Amino acid sequence: MIVDRIREELFRRQDLKYREMQIRTIPTVKAEAIIGVRTPELRAMAKELSREEEIEVFLNDLPHLYFEENQLHAFILSGMKDYAGCLDRLEKFLPYVDNWATCDQMSPKVFRKHRPELLTPVRNWIGSTETYTVRFGIGMLMEHYLEEDFDPAYPEMVAGIRSEEYYVRMMIAWYFATALAKQYETALPYIENKRLDTWTHNKTIQKSIESYRITPEQKEYLRSLKIRGNTK
Repeated sequence: MIVDRIREELFRRQDLKYREMQIRTIPTVKAEAIIGVRTPELRAMAKELSREEEIEVFLNDLPHLYFEENQLHAFILSGMKDYAGCLDRLEKFLPYVDNWATCDQMSPKVFRKHRPELLTPVRNWIGSTETYTVRFGIGMLMEHYLEEDFDPAYPEMVAGIRSEEYYVRMMIAWYFATALAKQYETALPYIENKRLDTWTHNKTIQKSIESYRITPEQKEYLRSLKIRGNTK
């Protein structure tokens, strides 16, 4: 069976030192669910597996047992060329995503050619109650709609998200830091008017100051907008 074969191959590629690092950097995944396979090897495996006739068996075998299986799933979807098929499989997979790495490294290339129709699922993802579904939706807005397809309504969508989840708030900060780099005049009022919660506001400024895409003058002004005191 393809699932058993995939697991055998994952353990064959296991790197125990890398596994220890993964355990530390992905705290939402139990240690016993991490095998320890490096990302380039997972990407290469996913490329090969995507050609197999049995791959649907693996994609339907949810929830997966191991973190690396989730990574393979994400990379297989990222390489799919059929928009409708990719979106359908993605919707089925998103509820099982349980960590930032799988969420952030899942980026279907086919979405680039379908940005207008992608907005509907993006809005649904952002309105979800699932942490990593929301994070994924924000990530898609950041990746696909901050340049030629930008609309001032999109940062408004992100600013309207209310969550106590660390991985959602961090993605909101990442989004606005990127928006400040790419759409400074539109994004700046969200910081000037303190539209974000205090922690996210300050994290946005921190990430912007660390960015090479923000000018020294802009960084100096952003520093002056930091909220002092309780940053919860």
